[in-house]
Amino acid sequence: MKKILTYLKPYRRTAILAPLLMFIEVIMDLLQPTLLSRIVDNGINAGNIDYIIKTGIFMISVAFIGGLGGFGCIISSTITSQNFATDLRSDLFKKIQSFSFSNLDKFKTGSLITRLTNDVTQVQNIVLMSLRIMVRAPLLFIGGIIMAMSINLKLTLILIISIPILIISVSLIIKKGFPLFTLVQEKIDRVNTVMRENLAGIRVVKAFVREEKEKARFHNANLELTETMINASKLISSTMPVMMLIMNLSIVAVLWFGGLQINAGAMKEGQLIAFINYLTQILFSLLMIAFILMMVSRAKISAERIIEVLETEVDIKDAETARDIEITRGEVIFENVSFQYTGAKGDAVLKNISFKAESGQTVAILGGTGSGKTTLVNLIPRLYDVSSGRILIDHQDIRNYKLNALRKGIGVVLQKSVLFSGTIRDNLKWGNKNVSDEKMIAACKAACAHDFIMSFPEQYDTLLGQGGVNLSGGQKQRLSIARALIKEPKILILDDSTSAVDMETESKIQKALKEMKGTTIFIIAQRISSVMNADKIIVLEDGEIVAEGRHEELLKTSPIYQDIYHSQIREGESLND
Repeated sequence: MKKILTYLKPYRRTAILAPLLMFIEVIMDLLQPTLLSRIVDNGINAGNIDYIIKTGIFMISVAFIGGLGGFGCIISSTITSQNFATDLRSDLFKKIQSFSFSNLDKFKTGSLITRLTNDVTQVQNIVLMSLRIMVRAPLLFIGGIIMAMSINLKLTLILIISIPILIISVSLIIKKGFPLFTLVQEKIDRVNTVMRENLAGIRVVKAFVREEKEKARFHNANLELTETMINASKLISSTMPVMMLIMNLSIVAVLWFGGLQINAGAMKEGQLIAFINYLTQILFSLLMIAFILMMVSRAKISAERIIEVLETEVDIKDAETARDIEITRGEVIFENVSFQYTGAKGDAVLKNISFKAESGQTVAILGGTGSGKTTLVNLIPRLYDVSSGRILIDHQDIRNYKLNALRKGIGVVLQKSVLFSGTIRDNLKWGNKNVSDEKMIAACKAACAHDFIMSFPEQYDTLLGQGGVNLSGGQKQRLSIARALIKEPKILILDDSTSAVDMETESKIQKALKEMKGTTIFIIAQRISSVMNADKIIVLEDGEIVAEGRHEELLKTSPIYQDIYHSQIREGESLND
């Protein structure tokens, strides 16, 4: 929690002002029972109407001043807590943005969403309540005891019995509730994960008529959260009956023994009324403290989850010796590169990979599912770091490049086309925000995207839904390719990025890519027709290079390549029949 609370420093003025204003409100609240007792004893009992009016006006003034203090405290604490949460959420988001792929593998997306939203809100609420209730309750508790003792010391002995009982009861409840709050956050994670997966894949769900199955999966996750929340709520709600029982028993005891003292002439009626008011304030302040402590125990879990993200070591970052080197040629060399995912057991995903891609060459990578194709190209922009060996770009180890400089010179089109809410123009300019319309249109023509863009009424200003839901798979892929081309990279990585387009369109895109001078292109493709014209074809199997060469060479020398070629040719022939 200490690390989290450092986010209060920029707002220390309002953070200090809030308790000071609350102190004023508490002082005014503590004066009210004493003034009431004076009205009863010196005004009503004495029949002094003038005293009643004057004291009543004074009580109203005190209440007004207390109200101003309370209102000011609310404003100050709200400003502090809202800005605190904004900064914390912003830093948390920035930290997640700095994560490498291996860091992201550690956290589920649903969990990160929960930490950015629900967990930050939990901590924000505790800051808000700490500046108000956590200040008010102790002051009211201490002040109430002092005022009660000033009225009647003997009756205060009742508090010496009731308060420890109350504290022990609440402590036991909090101790049992702490593990439940941990479980609640985990169940919220689970609900968010199921919900996100369902919404992201809603079209697949409908296509496979899996609505009922998904409803059942969400129902189970939701039910688990409900049951856990109910169990936690039951525990929390048991605090109120315990508090009320102890408070009512204390009031009965005060009335009993106070009544005896009034009969004996040792106490006045107004003093007994004031004492009961102070007793109520004391016990309710304890109830507030108990409530805050339970909220703190839940916020502590959320704070730990936030800190876990903030303190996660980003495993891919600029080395101290890294420089702003510009990629000028795009030559790529793999030297005995091996890679294994962090914490994974068994064989490495890639083993002793060595090859050279000359500047301007097109290098195709083929292989079965799980052969390591995507992992291999992900190593080039350091989305993952090699486990051993090294990768050189323009004869420089990629770890000598600053990450921004390295990735600035590399265009990547991932397997899954990712578009964002906004216009087509906005999405294209992700590649280069300062690109001219002429270059943007040229890139779209090269990616065979210009014609379908122009068919829309708003053309390049057409609004896209989340993830580009109003586009087909092929259209999204072509926009993703255009976005990468606008970047004018020296190295272009296409990870199975034309799988959703027809062969004619793919051929046009390949022809346009071939005309790009000075750009080294890496292509991962499933269709043999996509790679036949590549300058170099690398065949992977079980993370190792089993064949390398041009199409004609591999047809003569590589049995695996021959199998892939002949199986696809036969499939193509059968389709044509």
